[in-house]
Amino acid sequence: MAITKTHPIKSTLKKAIDYICNAEKTDDKLLVSSFGCSAETADIEFAWTRRHSIDKGINLGRHLIQAFEPGEVTPEQAHEIGMQLAKEVLGGKYEFALTTHIDKGHVHNHLIFNAVSFTDYKHYHSNKRSYHYIRRVSDRLCKEHGLSVIVPGQTKGKSYAEHKSAIDQLIPISSDFEELLLRLQHEGYEIKRGKYISCRASGQERFTRLKTLGVDYTEETIISRIAGSPRPSKIPKKDDKRINLLIDIQNNIKAQESAGFAHWAKINNLKQAAKTMNFLTEHGITSYEELEEKAAVISATSDKLLDSIKHTENQIADLSLLMKHAATYRKLKPIYNSYRKSSDKEKFLRGHESDIILFEAAVKALKEMNTETLSSAEKMKAEFETLAADKKKFYSEYKTARQETKEYATIKKNVDNLLSVPKEPERE
Repeated sequence: MAITKTHPIKSTLKKAIDYICNAEKTDDKLLVSSFGCSAETADIEFAWTRRHSIDKGINLGRHLIQAFEPGEVTPEQAHEIGMQLAKEVLGGKYEFALTTHIDKGHVHNHLIFNAVSFTDYKHYHSNKRSYHYIRRVSDRLCKEHGLSVIVPGQTKGKSYAEHKSAIDQLIPISSDFEELLLRLQHEGYEIKRGKYISCRASGQERFTRLKTLGVDYTEETIISRIAGSPRPSKIPKKDDKRINLLIDIQNNIKAQESAGFAHWAKINNLKQAAKTMNFLTEHGITSYEELEEKAAVISATSDKLLDSIKHTENQIADLSLLMKHAATYRKLKPIYNSYRKSSDKEKFLRGHESDIILFEAAVKALKEMNTETLSSAEKMKAEFETLAADKKKFYSEYKTARQETKEYATIKKNVDNLLSVPKEPERE
């Protein structure tokens, strides 16, 4: 299990990086890694990238902490998970320094990444969506490594259910939205007004926005419901062309408890069976073996396209790094040449220390990338655009193939159910 939290760094970036790279906390810096920069010069390299920023921003970087359950993970495993998280979330577009601290009772990762991308010089935008993405990726990686995953608590769900129930009971007896809010206050709810209306029940720590309760509880929907309109969630949806799985009525608890649901399920199964047969006819599939073969081909195509996407993404990431270091090398080489020729190197260094550090870091990175000769900036840019176009094409084809894979899996399962002979109940 891992808990994640993130916050912006608006000042003292170097101090923050020095803290996470502390040798005593990182097993003498054995648990320190970086991407697109060196951990020792990360603050300078971050600043160099931000200098080319397209849109203005006040953040110098962001600090992400990933803390693991005590005793559940080794420091090395935690560091590996942290690297996978950083590369997936940041997509190879942001310089970062990653460290794993082992000085506390629980192992935890510190990830500090640049606020600006070195590929397009755009700022990283942090919001609920980006944080939830970090949370999902972290949970998935923990699961893949055999760690426990945080199960959302029931407290939030219970408060949501209570809020909904209170609103549902008050709508029929309220003449307008303001009266409903007053009645909620009389029920013990605290109301907070602003861009969005929020409420908080007695004993609840945080306010809950009404719109987060669901489509039936937005301010506009509540006003409409008070006026007599039905709930949006209760409005029947139009029948689509998709084929759904048949419902196992015999083993469905809801079908056993509700005759109405059982009747609906039988009608639904007839419709899905008809759609399944139509699909087989339209695609010229006349045997079960042919269905299996086509399903296997589509699945293999989907897997191959996914491999192509990942390979292209790796190529883009490698090329982006090469372009970054090459651009730094070309821009600062004249300054470095002047430094080498200078009769008073110490004086020259005092005025261009950051530039010299950046140039030497770029040279070191290019050597590590085994780059003997550099292509022109225009040639690398053209190669980058070709790879980006390839990725877009592969992804479009993959989305289609993935949908077809799901469709064939549904068809095959439906055919399996239709061909199976139900067992007769044994008589005593």
